[in-house]
Amino acid sequence: MDLPCVQWQDHVTQKWAGLDLELKERFTSLQDDLDVLQSVSAGYLVQKDTEQAVKCRERGNSSFKTKDYTAAALHYSQGVCFAPQSSEQLSLCYANRSAALYHLQHYQVRCQKGKEDHNPALKNHKGQEKVKAPSDGPFTFGIGPKAAVGFSPEKGRHLVAAERLAAGEVILNDRPYSCVLIPGMEDLKGKGAELDTERGVFGTEHRRCHRCLAETLHPVPCDGCSYSRYCSTGCQREAWEEHHHWECPLGADLIVLGVMSHLALRVTLKAGLKNIQMARKPISNQHRKSKPGHFNRESSDSSSCQINQSDPSTSYYGDSYSSVFHLLHHLNHHSPGLRFLCAVTIATLYLKLRKIGPPPASWALSRLTGVNSQSTEEEGSWGSELWLLGSAVLRHFLQLRCNAQAILTLQDTGAANSPVQSSREICIATAIFPTLSLLNHSCYPNTSLVFNTGTVTITVRASKNITVGQEIVHCYGPHSSRMASQERQRLLQEQYYFLCQCEACTLAQEEAEGTEGQLQQPVAGDSRHDSGLLCGKCKGSLKVLMHHSHLFRRSLLDLHVIPLLCLPSDKALRLLKRVYSQSGLILAETHPLQGELADAIARAYATRGDWNNAASHLERSVIAIGSQYGEDSIELGQQLFKLAQLHFNGGARGPALSVIPKVRRLLCLHRGPCCHELQELQAMENCLKKITI
Repeated sequence: MDLPCVQWQDHVTQKWAGLDLELKERFTSLQDDLDVLQSVSAGYLVQKDTEQAVKCRERGNSSFKTKDYTAAALHYSQGVCFAPQSSEQLSLCYANRSAALYHLQHYQVRCQKGKEDHNPALKNHKGQEKVKAPSDGPFTFGIGPKAAVGFSPEKGRHLVAAERLAAGEVILNDRPYSCVLIPGMEDLKGKGAELDTERGVFGTEHRRCHRCLAETLHPVPCDGCSYSRYCSTGCQREAWEEHHHWECPLGADLIVLGVMSHLALRVTLKAGLKNIQMARKPISNQHRKSKPGHFNRESSDSSSCQINQSDPSTSYYGDSYSSVFHLLHHLNHHSPGLRFLCAVTIATLYLKLRKIGPPPASWALSRLTGVNSQSTEEEGSWGSELWLLGSAVLRHFLQLRCNAQAILTLQDTGAANSPVQSSREICIATAIFPTLSLLNHSCYPNTSLVFNTGTVTITVRASKNITVGQEIVHCYGPHSSRMASQERQRLLQEQYYFLCQCEACTLAQEEAEGTEGQLQQPVAGDSRHDSGLLCGKCKGSLKVLMHHSHLFRRSLLDLHVIPLLCLPSDKALRLLKRVYSQSGLILAETHPLQGELADAIARAYATRGDWNNAASHLERSVIAIGSQYGEDSIELGQQLFKLAQLHFNGGARGPALSVIPKVRRLLCLHRGPCCHELQELQAMENCLKKITI
């Protein structure tokens, strides 16, 4: 969860601890909070600064001299964002950036009157993303015709299959009501890399558009601050009109207060006073009418669901603001300390908003009522509508703990000219998706999610066949193939306040209790049933808890493998092979650590251009990946894609042609027929078929 920064949390914790029991229910003094916020915010550079622009340009020059044109372009872009309008440094940074982009063959960026005109739809060079994602479904946004919205007291609103869904079929397409870019670099393990732009380490806030999240080396800066940047003047204008006009004066305060409070404010600013007033009213019949391409729960033949017509949280409102407003906030489940943190944070933000000027047009009470109000407050012209805004922001802040969705994307981790793909999944933004929020959690889900930056959309596909009436679920993070059941249960209880009873957790509980559930077939991809550890004498499988096996794997990986990858390739290869051989005495070939070791050895061989040995070891990694995640997993598809590249580079025509169909099936299943990896596969296949034996 993206709570405020540590310094702010410490301040609020001390404030909470110092209150008497009676005063903890009521607090009014926030002047010291404003002072602390100002002092913490001072540590973030978000204003225009000529000196910083000069430093960025000099760092860009250093990268340019070493022919690292990508780093140079990013440094120059930093200079563009720091440089004041109409300054000499702005012109110099633009000119130098154009030179770096020329060497990167980004010719579509045109300079006009000292500012670059961007057309993100033209991006087709390596390392850039196409903004317009191809559609492979029969509908645009919303729930597909084969799914229906249901409600039950136990599960709340949820999605079920109204018709049979085949594996790979699109279930829904959704776009966020709003999203906020996460600064820094954060992988799925929650470890944010320390950023140091002086050394060429750039975070998502430097590389991506702050509105559509598209990756860009040549952003359009905000005219008022050095932080926000966009892929085009169109995104810049839309962001300014929707929210940034009121966010920009807050400067670093929003960074200090955290992504969740920032997103809560952005949702509220976009909604406007009229939509919030409508959402607060009792439910009406118009909300229960079916929309094209949607099914009401009443239209489903499952009689176990009864909708409470008087409770708006039981109905579905499409992708409107009402769907966001009526998401459960779980106020009674939040700890008093967390509620206090949220309240102080939003109350402080409330006071800051009063100082930045009049409210947005969508929040002007006089515009909505037609009344010319003369009773404005001294600081700005916010009136009683500011209280409504503050209460809505606080509501959304509480909701987001359980309903925010991380936007994930693959980031290349190998060298730019590497012949073999190497990537990792990173979290680049936090969003609220009105329709996706209908899906409940399962540690062994039947769906696969794909995010499209640029359009900022999500496509949900069936990852396996789903029968009529079966619930459609996805994973909130804790997955049965990556985490022990006890750890999953703990995380889900702490953040989402429920005890998971999905198939994977139920089987784990029955196994732990020694019931007859042991006779059931294990869930594919769930490694609880086999530790992967071998007896030193008979080589039989050791039955130990997955939790201890996972700790063993991580400790051995951290101690031996990760440091070796930093060594020169020859030395790293020798040491990796030694570790792999020694670990093979106690680890089965299906153990995840053996798979990671084999993958590391394959990368070392590929660095030397030894494609045959690289492919041989990667095949061993494929065995472990298939055992851990399942034969229909996207993880296996990604590993087989690398194997196809190795076979292709090594001229192994037969093995490459035998692997490509398997990769194609898995990529189509999880990412659809239009993903760019399939285009590369097709090019490899066409080339191989032209080769005569």
